[in-house]
Amino acid sequence: MRHLLSTKNLSRDEAILLLDIAEDMSDTQLREVKKLPTLRGKTVVNLFFEDSTRTRVSFEAAAKRLSADVINFSAKGSSVSKGESLKDTAQTLAAIGADGVIIRHAASGAPQRLAESRWIDAGILNAGDGTHEHPTQALLDAFTMRRRIHGDASRGKDLDGISVAIVGDITHSRVARSNLWLLRTLGAHVTFVAPATLIPFGAAEWPATISYDLDQTLSEGRPDVVMLLRIQAERMDAAFFPNEREYSRWWGLDDERFAAMRSDSIVMHPGPMNRGLEISSTAADSAQSTVLEQVTNGVSVRMAALYMLLAGEREGA
Repeated sequence: MRHLLSTKNLSRDEAILLLDIAEDMSDTQLREVKKLPTLRGKTVVNLFFEDSTRTRVSFEAAAKRLSADVINFSAKGSSVSKGESLKDTAQTLAAIGADGVIIRHAASGAPQRLAESRWIDAGILNAGDGTHEHPTQALLDAFTMRRRIHGDASRGKDLDGISVAIVGDITHSRVARSNLWLLRTLGAHVTFVAPATLIPFGAAEWPATISYDLDQTLSEGRPDVVMLLRIQAERMDAAFFPNEREYSRWWGLDDERFAAMRSDSIVMHPGPMNRGLEISSTAADSAQSTVLEQVTNGVSVRMAALYMLLAGEREGA
């Protein structure tokens, strides 16, 4: 694998291979010594133009557990804040010998631009670009679903026939988009649930069911997985719903809705959570919730992604 920029172009076999490698990486984390020598001598750069806690720390832990040298680059306090371009930043990283670049950027398409340029000859991994995609988040979500559903027999399995309801700010969510493409590839059925103002233009052409009624989706669809999304107020330049109380009343997973769900269903959230807005504390802290599992599984999945990108000769390098 040369780069990991999107889940849309992953085949079923590639997706399952990544998830299976993540299972192997997860097994190594049970050992007393968790480090592997796989990427010894490689340099991995965390190039983050947006604030992040879970994703950046998860990638740093993944790279270090594979014995890579890690450089953390934040736009704040760097030459970027002085007006340095992406091209100049990339050429600087190339000059220090970066083998892999994990990039999070506010502009959709920035990782693609970096991968297609001749500024740097490194494996590029998209850690979230604007409202476009966040492929490793979708992979860790699928990994978590597969483990919950198939248990110890999850290796080699897909998610065929599983129903997933993704609820909330679809318009601004790169997580929703990456999950849609990956879950469809793995055989799951996806329903987007949101107010009409938070369903993106053109979503009717996507391979997903669109719903504006969470109660109806939960009662009639009886989904296997309910994934709540954070309201991304920082990306909103207009009033997409009257107020937080109104949003929570109609589209939040409150205690009453959670109690009406199937007892074997799964509750997911990519974090950070707005408790009391899109999800209640009862739902978030329940045995059905996988919120902390997703964080734990993120390290294994990102180890697998880095392994695929940087171990041995990269295709096309």
